Amino acid sequence: MSRPSSFTRPKSVAVIGASNKPGKIGCALVSNLIESGYQGRIFPVNSREKEILGLPCFPSVADIPEEVETAVFAVPAPKVLDAAAGCGRKGVKNLVVLTAGFKEMGREGMELEKKFLGVCKEYGMRMLGPNCVGFLDTHTPINATFLKGFPARGEIAFISQSGAMLAAILDWSKSAGIGYSKIYSLGNKADLNEVDCIAEAADDPNTKVILCYIEDVACGPEFLRVVSQATRKKPVIILKSGTSQAGAQAASSHTGALAGSDLAYNTAFKRCGVIRVDSMSELFDLAIAFVNQPVPKGRKVAIVTNSGGPGIIATDKVEAHGLTMARFTKDTIEELRLGLPPEAGIYNPVDVLGDARADRFKFALEKVLRDENVDGAAVLLCPVAVTQPVETAQALIELNKAFPEKPLIAAYMGGQALAEGVRLLTENRIPCFTMPEPAIAALAGMVKYREMTEKPEIEEKAADFRPDQKTVKAVFYDVKKDNRLALLGSEAAEVIAAYGVAAVATELSQSPEEAAAIADRIGYPVVLKVASPKILHKTDVGGVITGIRSAGEVKSAYVTIMENVHRYLPRVIPHGIEVQKMVPKGVELIVGMTRDVQFGPLIGFGLGGIYVNLLKDVSFRLAHGLTGAEIAEMIAETKAYTLIKGYRGENPVDLGAVSEVIRRTAMLAVDFPEIMEIDINPVFAYEHGVAALDVKITLS
Repeated sequence: MSRPSSFTRPKSVAVIGASNKPGKIGCALVSNLIESGYQGRIFPVNSREKEILGLPCFPSVADIPEEVETAVFAVPAPKVLDAAAGCGRKGVKNLVVLTAGFKEMGREGMELEKKFLGVCKEYGMRMLGPNCVGFLDTHTPINATFLKGFPARGEIAFISQSGAMLAAILDWSKSAGIGYSKIYSLGNKADLNEVDCIAEAADDPNTKVILCYIEDVACGPEFLRVVSQATRKKPVIILKSGTSQAGAQAASSHTGALAGSDLAYNTAFKRCGVIRVDSMSELFDLAIAFVNQPVPKGRKVAIVTNSGGPGIIATDKVEAHGLTMARFTKDTIEELRLGLPPEAGIYNPVDVLGDARADRFKFALEKVLRDENVDGAAVLLCPVAVTQPVETAQALIELNKAFPEKPLIAAYMGGQALAEGVRLLTENRIPCFTMPEPAIAALAGMVKYREMTEKPEIEEKAADFRPDQKTVKAVFYDVKKDNRLALLGSEAAEVIAAYGVAAVATELSQSPEEAAAIADRIGYPVVLKVASPKILHKTDVGGVITGIRSAGEVKSAYVTIMENVHRYLPRVIPHGIEVQKMVPKGVELIVGMTRDVQFGPLIGFGLGGIYVNLLKDVSFRLAHGLTGAEIAEMIAETKAYTLIKGYRGENPVDLGAVSEVIRRTAMLAVDFPEIMEIDINPVFAYEHGVAALDVKITLS
């Protein structure tokens, strides 16, 4: 169904299950709609009432003599199907279903939810919920929730999958003085989900920043497409819960084991420009900063403080967040030297000393903000006997107006003695924190957003390389015909070779004589490896012998490997022995893929060999739409990049060839969705070219 363009601005609302009894959700709904100042028509629906809170009440939606755009349900779950059908026949466009008792209750509830959604689709209605708190918009205004009170008008849109979390945040927001433009409670997300709400908020002129608390993403590809567009318009900040590895699928490959379920979200959020946070406090700290201050043009931060300790803490956090301490011009340093006491620190952080009054803070901050090397500033104030919190706040407000292009964040490090100054700063749109750490984190989040949005949208040219898909299909056909999901090494090498990855020549033999013949043909020296998808670590069972240089050695090694496997794994019958050409040792890398349920194939790259799980030096990106710039980024993020560039006198290796292995592995994963995992480990990288030694591919 199409996305609603103005879900939060209905011209009329029917409350199905409205009530006159205080304490009932149906009563709270009607009361909230009236008290919010909603200017549209409100139609209570209850067959046992004639009037509710002064409004005429109707037995059913069909009895309402006017058009109804939105219906809010507060009736028991067994009644929703009939009520929805009635709304459909009436021509209602949107449903908001507060009722619980659907898929969150188990199989029966899930079946009821499916039927309910079917009715909505039949009549072309969009539905928020079920099992949600509702929605509100302070600018319409409308409060279609059963929550107590109506928040202040503001510029923050908040989307929450948890109704209880939403209720707690709204209650806290009143005391914190935070206002909202829109609030959505998602509930079970049977129809409308976080993507729909983000899209609507992104187009809302009253919204400056979008906050989300979510537990999952309903549709990965749509999320990537829509949210990538939304973040170009305004910041999208997400707190995603459920980050433990317990939810990750069991993985047989190194890549799958390293990925985990939460990494896919990190990778997807990075792709579409989402800022991810780890706590509710960080979520709202960033929101307050984005709503009230300009986004900095760069990452150079200045700190003005009246205490050395907080200045050092803030400096540490600047570096920890990837920001840089601004280096002042000579003119700025000289002006600070002449205007501050001799004991003051003038090089950043600027320490105006504990006896600083408002005029000294103002002087130092004015010089700092005027400096061309400063992109934003943080002012830290500790209370001492001579501190002037109100006068200092007034000075900050004046300078913030004088330098509107540079964000200014404050940390008033105290309690009651500083409360009036904090109130003054907050009222004048200067974010004020209790400690330096969240102040610097807020600046860092703003810088991160600036850098993400400044990245150009690159449209990759169609690859001139054309893979041999027929060969891949033929290999997969034979594997499935053999009732296997894991490819043999020789089969996997053939598959990646069909996509232009330089796989080392590998052939399967089923007798000592056949192995010797293969070795004679491909050339010595060779390696012999046992071929069995049931043996993950071949060396542990004596299943690999290297450095073989003659036909006689090949035959002897064949017999030895078979005997070793029979001794360690008597129930495993190998498919044979693989003969592989030995190649010179290069820089050992890993390129792999694991398929995520929401976001599809993830491509991994890093240091390979036997230490891959120990070092865990792997970077990931989404395979769909993978660009050359992203490939360059993921390589540069790893320690492997140091070796690729040449370490301690070693020659650099072929970066272009390494990039091509990543690109073509991504192509393979996208073209064949039946592939669950790919592991190319190690890939030997040389000064010229690469060689893929060991390849594992698992099908679904």
